[in-house]
This record gives sequence, structure tokens and C-alpha cells, in this order.
Amino acid sequence: MASSEVSSANNIVYQYYNCLILWRHKFIREDLWVRNGIILDPKMLFFDECKKPDIRIDCHGLYIVPGFIDVQINGGFSVDFSSHENVEEGIQKVAKGLLGYGVTSFCPTIVTSPRDVYHKMIPRIKIRNGSKDGAGVLGIHVEGPFISKKKKGAHPEDYIIEPSNGIKTVEDVYGSLECIKMLTIAPELPNASEVIKQLVQRGIVVSLGHSVGNVLQAEAAVNNGASFITHLFNAMLPFHHRDPGIVGLLTSSKIAKNRKIYYGMITDGIHSHPAALRIAHRANPEGLVLVTDAISAMGLPPGVHKLGQQSLTISGFTAHLTGTDTLAGSVATMPYCIKHFHKATGCSMEQAIEAATLHPAESLHIDDKKGTLEYSSDADFVMIDESFQILKTFIAGEMVYSCD
Repeated sequence: MASSEVSSANNIVYQYYNCLILWRHKFIREDLWVRNGIILDPKMLFFDECKKPDIRIDCHGLYIVPGFIDVQINGGFSVDFSSHENVEEGIQKVAKGLLGYGVTSFCPTIVTSPRDVYHKMIPRIKIRNGSKDGAGVLGIHVEGPFISKKKKGAHPEDYIIEPSNGIKTVEDVYGSLECIKMLTIAPELPNASEVIKQLVQRGIVVSLGHSVGNVLQAEAAVNNGASFITHLFNAMLPFHHRDPGIVGLLTSSKIAKNRKIYYGMITDGIHSHPAALRIAHRANPEGLVLVTDAISAMGLPPGVHKLGQQSLTISGFTAHLTGTDTLAGSVATMPYCIKHFHKATGCSMEQAIEAATLHPAESLHIDDKKGTLEYSSDADFVMIDESFQILKTFIAGEMVYSCD
């Protein structure tokens, strides 16, 4: 193909019509315009370029929403990001599988592991754009080992440590911080404040979790730059009226100096009671971020599977450390989490979708391009019906999945 033909093909204008699009927090009956993988402003197209669409696509009354973003996912489809031998192959398998669930970008999550595992895995997980080959990788979420042993959850206690030498310990443990996008830390650990400051200066989103920290320690961490909470309610002190702990950050906007505090919630119907979801959502609806916390068994039948260095048993939608009653991540998919959240809280369809799109994008400071259908943003979007069923997934304007 000649270069002029390539240029012409790249400049094709697509018009998706007869649809409801999620536009600035509301579904409106409007068309979606796409060119070169970017969402267009039709007024500029008409008046500045005097151009009409090259291809018109009838959406038959479906909903168009931004592509889903999962900032905490440990694996899926038999792949565990903390122990998979062929890291690149594992990332590719999960990235491809996620397209069928409307996830267009994600943060592969590595749980508490030996130092050599981090040194092996982290350099081989690269940030990349999504395509027909799979969802985009936004960067790594390292969940541990700088957490509390008292709230370790499914994390192996032998590998949990403190940042005894501050940021130097962090660098020594991980080997490289280059592709780390989010890091979970317990705010009560020694040197946590200084570590948080330095991580934020390097552009890493700091999340608080797996902690017995009190509310003062949590607020101090926020003042030092922490802006996220890892799976709210799980692996932290329960709410107490005299010391609400990390949960108290839900209403701490003044402490956060008018910055939003975002918090992940695993809405699989198991990790948090519907009443807990309602309390969190009503206290801070704009900060809620749906995460799957999915493990290697997502998409697999019941049985025994691996999570990092440990074994777990799957029964229905429940995953436990083998031989215990300790919950070990989730096997629910993002569409299931959205649907359950919508039903459990009674929130609007728009709010349920934005908790898996706009809010995670905002928490990672990428909402200028992801998690939205605003003009000039990436054309990563999903066609769904009113029951949240994924019908088609698009990345950069290219259809990468169809239920047909």
C-alpha cells in the first residue's frame, strides 16, 4: 500500500449513531465520532473541515461507555502475575482475555513475594497501549511487601518487611521502580511518611492498605501524598467511632487539602456486604473505584489454584487459602462487579459505570485520555446493553472483541 493510501485509511471518520453515550456523567442520545483512534468533536469536523463521516455504524439503541480500567488484578485465565514463569506470555494471555469483559486497560498486580520474584517480574512487565492483541498495561501495582503482618490477608507472612532504610529499602526490594504505577503500603510502618513523599515525587500513586494504622497515621500519609485506599474495609481495622482508622479517610477532603481520596472496592458480593457498599458510596461516591482483585482462577472452573507463593481453593465466586477460611482475592469479572454494585447500592447506571472508568482514570491521573468519552480522548469504548452485558469492545477505535 502506498503512503498516500495509508494516510487516507488512517483518516477515516467513523460515526456511531442510534446509541446512548455516557457523556459528562449522563447517558444522552448522541452520536460518537472517531478518527485515528481519537474521539472527535463533530462541530469542529463540520465547521472547520466541512467533512462528513466516511463510515456510519448503526448501534441499534445500545449504550456506549468508556473502556473499563482495573487497577488491581492479580491475574486470570490460569495466569498469576506473582509467579508465572513466562511473564510476557502471561500478561499477553490475561490482556487478551480481558477484552471480552470490556477491560481496555489494567494494572497487573504483584502481591507480597520474595525479592528475587520482584527482580524477575518487574523489569519484564512493560507499559503498553492496548490493541486487538489485548488490553493496555498502565503500569504495575505492587501490593506488598510493605504491609502489616496483622492484616496480611492472603499475603505470605515470611516475605512481609518494613522499609527500615526508607526509599533505599523499597528500591532494593523491587529492583526497579520504572514501570510501577501504584504501590500499597501500611502507613504505620517505620519511615512510611518519607517513603510516601518520595514515591509521589516519582509519579507513583500511593495506596494505603493491609494496615492496622489509626486515623491520624492515615491522615498523615494523605498529607504526604497518598491518594488511594486498597480494597476498603478488607485487611484493615474495622470502623470504630473513636478511631475510624483508614476508613475515616472517606470524609477527609479537608485533610487531603481538597484532593480527592480514591478507594478501591471489591464488589463481588463476598468481600463486602451490600450495606458496606452503600455506606461507602453515600459517604464518597466520586472516590469509589471498582476493582476485581481477580486471581489466576478468574475464568476457570472450581478447584485448587496458585496465588503468588500460596495455594488457594475456588468454590463458586469464593476463593480461600487452601485449608483456611481466609479470603484470597476474587474470581469475579469487572462486568459482574459493576452489575452487583449497581444492584447493591441502588446507584444510577451512570454512577456504576463511572466507578469502573472515570474514577480509576482520575486516580491514576490519566483521565485526559482514558475513562471518558470526552473529545480528544482515546477511543477506548464498550458497547453494552441495559443489563451490562459486553457486546463489543473497541481500543483506539478498532473493534477488538465482539460477542458474535
